[in-house]
Amino acid sequence: MIIKLLTQLLGDVKLDFLGFITLLIAGFTACAEFTSYALVHPVIRHLPQKQHIFFEQASLKTYGRIMPILMPVSVILTLSFAVFTKELGTIELASRFSSAGMFILATIITIRYNVPINKAIKQWDADNPPAAWKEIRKRWMFFQSIRSWLLLIGFVLLCFSVTI
Repeated sequence: MIIKLLTQLLGDVKLDFLGFITLLIAGFTACAEFTSYALVHPVIRHLPQKQHIFFEQASLKTYGRIMPILMPVSVILTLSFAVFTKELGTIELASRFSSAGMFILATIITIRYNVPINKAIKQWDADNPPAAWKEIRKRWMFFQSIRSWLLLIGFVLLCFSVTI
């Protein structure tokens, strides 16, 4: 119904549904992760121990519901968008495959490094965390910075491939 309505509203405008959904999902994923890295976590770092850990655990519940779905879907969409496109020039095709590569690398880093740390943090007692909790959080943040930049660069490359 929504697609039919869009078709009626747009008339002769050709809608690239795969491109639209790819931009939407990949953009949301990249922006959510980058915002977490660049705007949220620098503030959280200054909270007292108990509040800091409580916030981390609470954010794992919200991000933990949606990111395990959106990150792999973003990989599938960006890769599909690169593979199933027609009549592209070298720059557009290279940009799309590079974008997919960034999303793939970010997802690998997430699964390999961030997810195990997240699983441990979920179990922490905010009043009595592990002695090295700050170092664990710093390690998580290091990998968060890498994956956030990869996702943002991947999204920028995706946008570039669509607009050139």
